Amino acid sequence: MRNAKIISTGMYVPENIIPNSYFDEILGENVSEWLEANVHIRNRRWCSDNQSTANLCGEAAKINLKRAGLRPEDIDLLIVCTDTPEYISPSTASKVQHRMGMTNAGTFDLNSACAGFVIGLDTAVKYIKADENYTNVMVIGAYAMSKYLNELDKKTCNLFADGAGAVILSLTDDENEGYLASELRTKGEYCDWMGIYAGGTHQPVTKEVVENNDHLLKFVKRFPSELNPDVWSDMARTLASRSATKIEEVDQFIFTQININSIWATLEKLDISRDKAHTVMHEYGYTGSACIPMALDEAVQLGKVKKGDLIYFIGSGGGLAFASAAFRF
Repeated sequence: MRNAKIISTGMYVPENIIPNSYFDEILGENVSEWLEANVHIRNRRWCSDNQSTANLCGEAAKINLKRAGLRPEDIDLLIVCTDTPEYISPSTASKVQHRMGMTNAGTFDLNSACAGFVIGLDTAVKYIKADENYTNVMVIGAYAMSKYLNELDKKTCNLFADGAGAVILSLTDDENEGYLASELRTKGEYCDWMGIYAGGTHQPVTKEVVENNDHLLKFVKRFPSELNPDVWSDMARTLASRSATKIEEVDQFIFTQININSIWATLEKLDISRDKAHTVMHEYGYTGSACIPMALDEAVQLGKVKKGDLIYFIGSGGGLAFASAAFRF
């Protein structure tokens, strides 16, 4: 049986560190204490003026390839998961493929907002399992949301940040490693609650749109606080059933990193200790479709994830899109 396993990880964040105190100054009020107490964000990284999503992807890809011991031309398929693309068209993946010299790789972008990376994992697995022409697939989750922030909107400006995380999945026939199960869900009734609503065909960018900041990220409605914990915990139970594993056997849960309280509430519902979910929002802010591969990479580098460990990835993002995947690392 053909299967796919994760053979390497890598991440990159811009050098530009934005501390909470920056927002105290521009907003004219103390938001630092709330950010640290409620979402555990102390710093975040933003792109410089000459950096874009493709830059972030390229740097993460370099690290990923080096750790895998592969050449760029060894990659058969590149999937870039992002909702902050280099262009409306063509794909960010095509630019990264050319820049990186992945001459044998097909490419496409995948936009499911912050759930995109886990959906990208699932998609890569299906290519490797179904088609003998795919042996090595790189999946990159990338986010440059600082380019879409209104710095005077305190609902968004101090949460979101930039970064990229990458993994390479490769063919394996070892039944004791790799992909075990996955699930996708969508609650489309929330599609207009948060997003970047101008720039596409629904509302092309005009002078009036820019003057009203309608081309920037907006929280339109407040999401129910119980939504992510309820869905995430249920998806974890479904993963356990589909993968014939037990939740208490999971070595690390890698969740979307937008709200540490949602992570803790989920773990409480599952009766799992907090040390089983590595988090990275503290120094990097919320990095959307990049946060799960970034958390995975940091956990690997810290020794929290080792060969043979059972990992549950559970992500959610605007749409609302939800995705989960279980892997034996």
